[in-house]
Amino acid sequence: MSDAIATAANAAPGQPPQFFDLSGRHHPQNGTLLGFWLYLMSDCLVFACLFAVYGVLGRSYAAGPTGAELFDLPLVAVNTAMLLLSSITYGFAMLSMQARRPAGVLAWLAITGLFGLGFLGLELYEFAHLVHQGAGPQRSAFLSSFFALVGTHGLHVAFGIIWLVVLMVQVQRYGLHEANRRRLMCLSMFWHFLDVVWIGVFTFVYLMGTL
Repeated sequence: MSDAIATAANAAPGQPPQFFDLSGRHHPQNGTLLGFWLYLMSDCLVFACLFAVYGVLGRSYAAGPTGAELFDLPLVAVNTAMLLLSSITYGFAMLSMQARRPAGVLAWLAITGLFGLGFLGLELYEFAHLVHQGAGPQRSAFLSSFFALVGTHGLHVAFGIIWLVVLMVQVQRYGLHEANRRRLMCLSMFWHFLDVVWIGVFTFVYLMGTL
């Protein structure tokens, strides 16, 4: 540990401090990506449980409003398009990373972040509108499971945006060195994972809920 601290203290100006041994002696090649895949699998279990809860409680309206009465499908479709477009723009950021163009990476990440913020803004508007109608999470088991599932996904998107901003600062300051490229790849997997989950939410919750 003392060697790692000494290495960090002696880092060259303009280079990020290295607190981890990346020489391969203690860390297998691509170990970070493998560990992140394991994290995504655990997150899959979280969403699987939330989908299962919604599947059980999604018709327990307690004499309250149903999804067909509450959901604004055109608004949700716009929200879905924004998240899917953010996945495409992140793909362009990865192409810029492969071409070693930091300016392109930053530009596409900024566009991705704006799409993500737009998605969160519309989702918060939807939540506020439902609560204003008296359809908050305490109204019925259906709404409790709905807010839990969609809200958990929204929190993941919010954390992804924070991570994206931090990575933009890192790329701006230190460039596309090996560690930053690895972090961009991890965030790419996370962001595309959220898109896949949202497609499930859009289909299972909104489309089936309005039929």
